[in-house]
Amino acid sequence: MNGAEAMVKCLEAEGITQIFGIPGVAIAPFYEAMYNSKNLQHILVRQEQAAGHAASGYARISKKPAVCVTSSGPGATNLITALATAYADSIPMVAITGQVNSNLLGRDVFQEADMRGATESFVKYSYLVKNADDLPRVFKEAFYIASTGRQGPVLIDIPCDVQMAQLKKEFKYPEEVNIRGYKPSTKGNGQQMAKVIAAINKAKKPLICAGGGVILGDGEKVVTEFCEKFNIPLVTTMMGIGVMPKKHPLYFGMLGNNGKPYANRAVANSDLLIVAGARIADRAVPKPENLEKQVNVIHIDIDSAEIGKNLGPTIPLVGDIKNIFNSLLEADIKIDTKEWIGTLEEIKTSTVDHRVFSNRLVNPMILVQTLSEKMDDNAVYVADVGQNQLWSADNYVMKSGRFMTTGGMGTMGYSIPAAIGVKVCEPDRQVVAVCGDGDFQMSMFELGTMAVNRIPLKILIMRNQYLGLVREHQEKTYEGHYSGVQLHNYPHYDHLAAAYDMDYFHAQENEELDAELDRFLKCKNAAIMVCEIDSFNKVK
Repeated sequence: MNGAEAMVKCLEAEGITQIFGIPGVAIAPFYEAMYNSKNLQHILVRQEQAAGHAASGYARISKKPAVCVTSSGPGATNLITALATAYADSIPMVAITGQVNSNLLGRDVFQEADMRGATESFVKYSYLVKNADDLPRVFKEAFYIASTGRQGPVLIDIPCDVQMAQLKKEFKYPEEVNIRGYKPSTKGNGQQMAKVIAAINKAKKPLICAGGGVILGDGEKVVTEFCEKFNIPLVTTMMGIGVMPKKHPLYFGMLGNNGKPYANRAVANSDLLIVAGARIADRAVPKPENLEKQVNVIHIDIDSAEIGKNLGPTIPLVGDIKNIFNSLLEADIKIDTKEWIGTLEEIKTSTVDHRVFSNRLVNPMILVQTLSEKMDDNAVYVADVGQNQLWSADNYVMKSGRFMTTGGMGTMGYSIPAAIGVKVCEPDRQVVAVCGDGDFQMSMFELGTMAVNRIPLKILIMRNQYLGLVREHQEKTYEGHYSGVQLHNYPHYDHLAAAYDMDYFHAQENEELDAELDRFLKCKNAAIMVCEIDSFNKVK
C-alpha cells in the first residue's frame, strides 16, 4: 500500500463518502487511489474556495467533519479564504492539500506554497506529513481535533512523494487518540456550576443570549427546554438564529447593530445575561464595556479563550453547552419571571421600527418573510453576506429548519457553494441559497458544479445593481461618494439560467411575489429567481 491508498483507507475508516475538490499534479496520486474506491464520491467544484465552503455546508448539516481536497501552490492558496471562514464560524473540516516533493520544500519550486505557515492563524491545527507511515495517526488526530472542543478546520499538507511512497508498516487505523496537551473540557467545573445556579436563583430579570456554539454543540433542544422549564427569555446572535423558533413566546429576537431593537433593550434591561456559545463581538454588542458595568454576565463556552475576549464575565464557565444545560435542567432553580416576561412583551409591542423601505420594486423584508414562510418546515435557508444577510437574519421565519450564514468572517460568495454542500448531504431536503447580485457573481461558476452533478438547488438573488452594504456605508460616511460599488445591469440572469439548464423566475414588485415564489419553490429543477430591489433601501 502506498501513501495515497492509505489516505483513502483513512477517509473510509472515518465514514467519509463525499469529497469536494479540484485535482492537480501534486495531489494526483491521491486521485488515482480514490479512482479505485467504491466508497468515496468526488465532486469537482470550479474553484478551490468553493470546495471549502461546500465542505463547510456539508459539515454544518451532518454535524461531522467534512473533507475538501486541492493541489499545491495556487490550488492550496485559493482554499485559504474558505479555511478562514470555517475557523471564524467553528466549522469542523479536514482540508487535504497536495505539496511538492519533500526534497524540494523551501526551494520556491513550481507551485510550492508554505501552507502551514500561510494558514497558521486560522486553522485549528496543521500537519506537514513527511513519512507515509504517519498517515493513519495524522488522519485520526485530524478528525478528532476538528470535531472536539471548539470545532474547526484542520489542514493536512502531503508532499507528492509521500503519497507515492510505500508504507513500511502494516496499515492500521488507530481506534483511539491520545494527544498530549489537548484535553478539551466538556463538563463544567463543579464550583463554577454552583455559582451559576446561585446567580440564576438571585436574578429577577435573567436573559439567555444564544450563539452559534449552541447549534454546533447540538444544544438547541436542551437550551429551549431549560428556557421553558424556568420561564427564561432568550435572544440570539446572528449565528444563533434557529436555537428557538421565531414564534416561540420566549424568543425575543436577534440582538446587535442589525438585530431587533427590542432584543437590544431586553439585554440592557436584564440583570443577568447568560451568554451561551457566543463570543459577543462588535456586531452583537458595540460597546461591551458599558454592558458589563450594568449587567451580571455568565459566559458559557467550550473554548476558554473565547470567554471574556469581548465581554468581561462575572462568572466564567468552560464546557460543552449540551452537557451544562442538561445539568442545569436538573438543578434546584426556583425563580419567578412573570413580571420580567411581561415587561419584555411590552417593550416588544411598543418598539417602533424606524427603517425606511422604498415603495418601488420588491420590499426585501416582505420577500424574506414570505419566502421563509413558504419554505418547508425543515428547509435550509443559506444567506450570503451584505444587505441581503441583514434582511435575511432580521426577517427569516424560523420553524424547524436551519438558518445558515457566515458571521465571523463575512465572506461574500459563501451561500451557493455552502448550499451545494447542504444539498449533497441531504438531497431530499429543500435548500435555498439567498444572495445579492454581488455575492452571486463571486461564486456563479459553481452553477457548473450544480449542472454536472444534477444538484437541484434553488438560488434567489436580490438584485439592486450595487454592492449594497458598502454603498450604504459610503452614503452615510462619505456624503454619498459612491466609489467602486455599482454593478450595473449584468449578468443577464435568464440567459445564464438557460446556459446551465436551470429554470428562471423573476419578480419586479411585491404583488408578484406570492405566485413567483410558489412556482420557484415547487419546480423540480435547479432554479434562479431574481427579485428587483431598490438600490437605495435603508438597512437601518
